[in-house]
Amino acid sequence: LLTVTVFLSTLTPKFYFALTVTSSFISGLIFVFEWWHFRKYGTSFIEQVSVSHLRPLIGGVENSPPAPAAFSAGESETSRQNMPECKVWRNPLNLFRGAEYSRYMWVTGKEPLTYYDMNLSAQDHQNFFTCDTDALRPSDTVMQKAWRERNPQARIKAAYQALELNNDCATAYVLLAEEEATTIVDAEKYFKQALKAGEMIYRRSQNCHSQSPQHEAQLRRDTNVLVYVKRRLAMCARKLGRIREAVKMMRDLMKEFPLLSMMNIHENLLEALLELQAYADVQAVLAKYDDISLPKSAAICYTAALLKARAVSERFSPETASKRGLSTAEINAVEAIHRAVEFNPHVPKYLLEMKSLVLPPEHILKRGDSEAVAYAFFHLQHWKRIEGALNLLHCTWEGTFRMIPYPLEKGHLFYPYPSCTETADRELLPTFHEVSVYPQKELPFFIHFTAGLCSFSAMLALLTHQFPELMVIFAKA
Repeated sequence: LLTVTVFLSTLTPKFYFALTVTSSFISGLIFVFEWWHFRKYGTSFIEQVSVSHLRPLIGGVENSPPAPAAFSAGESETSRQNMPECKVWRNPLNLFRGAEYSRYMWVTGKEPLTYYDMNLSAQDHQNFFTCDTDALRPSDTVMQKAWRERNPQARIKAAYQALELNNDCATAYVLLAEEEATTIVDAEKYFKQALKAGEMIYRRSQNCHSQSPQHEAQLRRDTNVLVYVKRRLAMCARKLGRIREAVKMMRDLMKEFPLLSMMNIHENLLEALLELQAYADVQAVLAKYDDISLPKSAAICYTAALLKARAVSERFSPETASKRGLSTAEINAVEAIHRAVEFNPHVPKYLLEMKSLVLPPEHILKRGDSEAVAYAFFHLQHWKRIEGALNLLHCTWEGTFRMIPYPLEKGHLFYPYPSCTETADRELLPTFHEVSVYPQKELPFFIHFTAGLCSFSAMLALLTHQFPELMVIFAKA
């Protein structure tokens, strides 16, 4: 101690200045190298070295399972051909305009839907609910104009005009159910009236659809109306707690109109079955729709991960797993989570409540933030219900990014992540929502640490240069 004291007392301010300048320079070089490595490879060099080389030396075991060989391996080429990069899809679980979106606006004063989203819905309604023969029926002519109206009150007024002309105008009841009804109970009443009228018109169209192309187009329109009404009635039953009734209605609808799979009614069915905790039935639905030839969705991928996690999550412990390694069931669960996260990397932050939810939009972009919001809004409760599922997700989801090439020249299990999702999501989601962006990665801890160390030592060097005597006294003290 005496030797150290004598040594320190002989040091001059120049030494301290040189020491702080040198340490600032070295930490600056480390910071620059860390930043370059992160920009090029997407990971921290120090963290990578510590995980890959130092951790095994001190007895740790790397948790990341080997890359799965057979998960959607052939999906890259078929999906790239079948699915456009940024195709916007109708949200299978979209809420009711009057009973849900409008109520949110009345309470918060915030508009939950963007003009772009509502404009897409207006186009959908015109495609689903109109046809070339509408000019022959005055009520349908009025409704054709109603779907193009921008003002909600004008649309509602037009719907009543159509009902005055024809009390069995199914599409007028649909519009009133969606926009005028302020509760789900009221919406269900309107949809029941629409169903009664829709079934009568559908049977009439079936009898004469082969007479001409115009009649065939009318049958197609009447089929769309009937399917839409039955689906919304099933969703009303689900929201009102009659879940078994809703499941039966969805199954019957899928059986009656098997060719309308593009409407993704199976996603409504999955959510309802999860609410019933009928996990065997959920698995049966997944076996049919989680197929390599069919487009994927967050609902498909994350529900598959949830079922795999359910088998192991209750007893899963990261400390135990790091000591003994992962069991086969745990590897399967982690692989399923990695697969889901690669498909849509925005979902985990909503499920783990690291990011605030908003009402889901009426349209979603697959693999985008809008799809993540829509999925988490309805499925967060199902993850919470299974003990340990969120803990397993929390421990493993970030490991996905170590397997995906960075920058994203190619994917691992799916085709490369589209670069256009941010622009489309900003148009679909309300302005008060902070859009999640990928592959924008958060800076690793060591970049923050080296930046702070460099700044701190540079400040010490500056202070030593400006106040040498004071800093020497401080250093000796």
